[in-house]
Amino acid sequence: MRFSFSEEQDALREAVRSFFERKSAHDEVRRLMMSESGYDEGVWRQMATGLGLQGLAIPEEFGGAGATFAEVAVVLEEAGRSLLCAPYFATVVLAANALALSGDRAAQERWLPRIASGELVATVAHLDDSGQWNPAGIAVTASRSGDEWLLNGTKRFVVDGLAADLIVVAARVGDGISLFAVEGGASGLERAAQDPMDLTRRLAIVSLADVPAVPLGTPGDQWGILERVLQLGAIGLAAEQAGGAQYALEMVVRYAKEREQFGKPIGAFQAVKHKAAEMLLDVESARSIAYYAAACATAGDGDLQVAASLAKSFCSEAYFRTAASCIQLHGGIGFTWEHPAHLYFRRAKSSEIYLGDGNYHRDVLASRLDA
Repeated sequence: MRFSFSEEQDALREAVRSFFERKSAHDEVRRLMMSESGYDEGVWRQMATGLGLQGLAIPEEFGGAGATFAEVAVVLEEAGRSLLCAPYFATVVLAANALALSGDRAAQERWLPRIASGELVATVAHLDDSGQWNPAGIAVTASRSGDEWLLNGTKRFVVDGLAADLIVVAARVGDGISLFAVEGGASGLERAAQDPMDLTRRLAIVSLADVPAVPLGTPGDQWGILERVLQLGAIGLAAEQAGGAQYALEMVVRYAKEREQFGKPIGAFQAVKHKAAEMLLDVESARSIAYYAAACATAGDGDLQVAASLAKSFCSEAYFRTAASCIQLHGGIGFTWEHPAHLYFRRAKSSEIYLGDGNYHRDVLASRLDA
C-alpha cells in the first residue's frame, strides 16, 4: 500500500489549491452561502471542464479520467481547506459511487458522463426520520405499479438535495434495501431547505409521494452497496476535515506571529505555544489517518469499514478541537461574524455529526472486534 503522493498527485493538489484560492476565497464563500443556489454554476462548470475534478474517478468509458479515490481525497482535502461551496461531495463521492457500485450499465451510461462533464448535480438520500445510519432506519418504501416503481416517504439531511438534478434514494422493498434513481423534476417530489448549522453546505428535506423512480440494478438486498458508499463518504469527509483543520492551524500561526501583547508576539507565550502544539498534533494525526483510509479505498486492501470508522471518528473530533482552539486563540476577534474562524467551527461540527459521529463509529469498530 502506497502512503506517499506521486508527482502527478502533488501537481493535482497544487492546481486545485490555486483554483480554490481564487474561486473560493472567504469573501466569495460568504457570498455563496447567503445566495439562493449556494454555489456558483460557472465555477462548477470550470471545475469539470478546466480541471476535470468531477470525472476524476469515473472510468474513461463514461467520460471520466479513470483515476482513483486517492485523487478525489486530494481534491476533498483542498475543498475542506477552502470551505468550498459546491455540490462536489454529494455528486462525486456519494452519487457517482452509488451509480458505479450498482453495476447497472444502463444507469452508468445515462448519468456518469453527465456527472463527469459537470452537467449533472447529484446526491444520495439515505437518512429517514429515525436518524439511524443502519438498515433498520430506512422507512421510505418502494412499490411496483405496473411497469413502474413508486417511492413514498421522507428523507432528511440530504446534502445538496435542493440543487440535485438526480437523487439516489435508499428505499425498502420487502425485507431488503434497494437503490432508486429519481430525476429532480419527477412528479410527487417535493424539496425544502433544512436549516443547517453549516451555512456553506446546503441540506434538504426530500418528500416522496408516489414518485416514479428507476431501480439501480435488480431491486433486492442492496444494503451492501449503500454501506460501501457511506464508507467512502466517511473517508472523503475525513479528508475534508483534515484540510479544514490544517487551515484553522494556519490561521492561528499567522495570528500568533502578528498579534502583540506586552511588547511581543503572543506566539512567544508558553500557553499559546502549548495550544498550537496540540493543534498541530491533531492536524498531523488527522491527515495521516485520512490518507491511510483513502489508500485503503484506493487499493481495496483490508476492511474498508474499519478504515472508514477509524478515520471518521478521529478526524471528526480532531477538526472540532482544532476549530474551537482557533476561535479561542484569536481572542475577541475570533468570536465575531466578520472573522472566518466560526465558519470552520460550523463546518467542523456539522461534519462531525454527518455520516455518524465518533461514538457511532467507535461502536462500529467495537462490534467488529466482538465478531
